[in-house]
Amino acid sequence: MIKLTKLDYQYDNLNMYFDFAAEAGERIAVMGPSGAGKSTLLSLISGFQFAQNGTIQLNGYDHSATPPAKRPVSMLFQENNLFAHLTVRQNIGLGLYPSLRLKKDQMQQIEEMAEQVSLSPHLDRLPAQLSGGQRQRAALARCLIRNQPILLLDEPFSALDPALRNEMLSLLDEICSAKEITLIMVSHNIEDALKIAPRTLVISEGKIAYDGSTTQLLQGNNPASKLLGVTP
Repeated sequence: MIKLTKLDYQYDNLNMYFDFAAEAGERIAVMGPSGAGKSTLLSLISGFQFAQNGTIQLNGYDHSATPPAKRPVSMLFQENNLFAHLTVRQNIGLGLYPSLRLKKDQMQQIEEMAEQVSLSPHLDRLPAQLSGGQRQRAALARCLIRNQPILLLDEPFSALDPALRNEMLSLLDEICSAKEITLIMVSHNIEDALKIAPRTLVISEGKIAYDGSTTQLLQGNNPASKLLGVTP
């Protein structure tokens, strides 16, 4: 569960304000023009930025002032941020223990997660030896192995071609369903949002301009649809 109550954040001359809630296991897309505050919203939830006023509740607890490592959240950025000198196995293992001093059962967890994201044959390769889709799989695996109930994605698949993007969205859909993960995904592609998220927030000038059905947004019959360039 995510609940943001009267959250205020000042960025340069833009006053951002967020007030909404997400149920456990819900999937929400976040869309809007560039610079509207989409990534800032994720940073506030994950603890990389802190609001001047308001509260953030995550899974029933107040995390308004909690540092990122203490929040029940995993976050995947557009750039996968894999460490080039570490193998896929080690990169995934960072999600369990940053020092990589892993026990036998944790090594087994890595094997199981790699199998889940179809990376088992590539565990001992370096990121440079992988395709773009494989690198994103590795980054997603590192997030998921932390076993946190909330997953935040900041345009993680935008650099992939349509076929790979659909493949990753299908994988994400499958894993979120199996683990009952609460998902919030920033995207510029309404078709991607439609595939993964029944609900969409449209952010405009730091505020929520639309909170509702992704399908209705695609019909292009409200002001928020025009913000995204969607017409009837």
